[in-house]
Amino acid sequence: MRDVFPLGVFTSLDAGLGVRLDVAKELSIPTVQLHAPAPASRTAAHAAKFLADLDDADIVLTCVFAGFEGESYASIPETARTVGLVPRELREARAAELCAISDFAEDLRSPAVGLHVGFVPEDRTGEDYKDLVAVVGRCCDHAAENGQTINLETGQETASHLLDFLSDVNRENLGVNFDPANLLLYGTDEPLPALRKVADFVKSVHCKDAKRAPADVRGKEWGEEVALGEGEVGMTDYLRTLHEIGYRGPLTIEREIPEDRDRQKADVAKALDVLKAARAEVLGR
Repeated sequence: MRDVFPLGVFTSLDAGLGVRLDVAKELSIPTVQLHAPAPASRTAAHAAKFLADLDDADIVLTCVFAGFEGESYASIPETARTVGLVPRELREARAAELCAISDFAEDLRSPAVGLHVGFVPEDRTGEDYKDLVAVVGRCCDHAAENGQTINLETGQETASHLLDFLSDVNRENLGVNFDPANLLLYGTDEPLPALRKVADFVKSVHCKDAKRAPADVRGKEWGEEVALGEGEVGMTDYLRTLHEIGYRGPLTIEREIPEDRDRQKADVAKALDVLKAARAEVLGR
């Protein structure tokens, strides 16, 4: 695996928006993040089979991403209502599942678990916010026992509010999975200034591109995810900023169009070319 900025891709087994592992193997991608499979598939036998497949493909697993039944990204309001650990009535059950995913990730020898925690309440003095802080702290403690970080994906709050939340949870193994496109899709922040703000917490990243929604509906309606290099992130500037803040880890491509697997594969292949060119320019080789 390349020492600086190894390439990666987001993958799925029986659920999720990522590509299949055979696509990563065919495209000679050396690292993957994995969307956690459904509960019935989180067994020791399935873990052993996936590890064997990784070894056969000479691929390194860098993070297992949690997802929960009932989550919907149909609209921004629906996302706010259903996603992550924020829905109060589902919080304890989902926290328990997150810990179970951490245990499965340990079977897979993954150093990290990632997730969208959801729209963090804005009032830091409110009971809902304080309870969310406590629950995330407990999940971090569980992941620490498995030798893992928990990486919160960006997008649903500003970098400043995310920093406040990270500080309030106050766990050394709580970090950030930085996704620049999500900040454009949600209309919450500017990607590169946000990256600099949360620099000390960045443990993993997604390489995804997007265009903002029109100004009059920004933050209320989705922007548009597009193929890498066709949006507003600017991959060379993104990689340069990552390098400046000291990040040297995998560049994990995420292309969320599982309804069109052929186009998804083609866009991932194109993303590899975009990232290789940007990486060469930033690293000077």
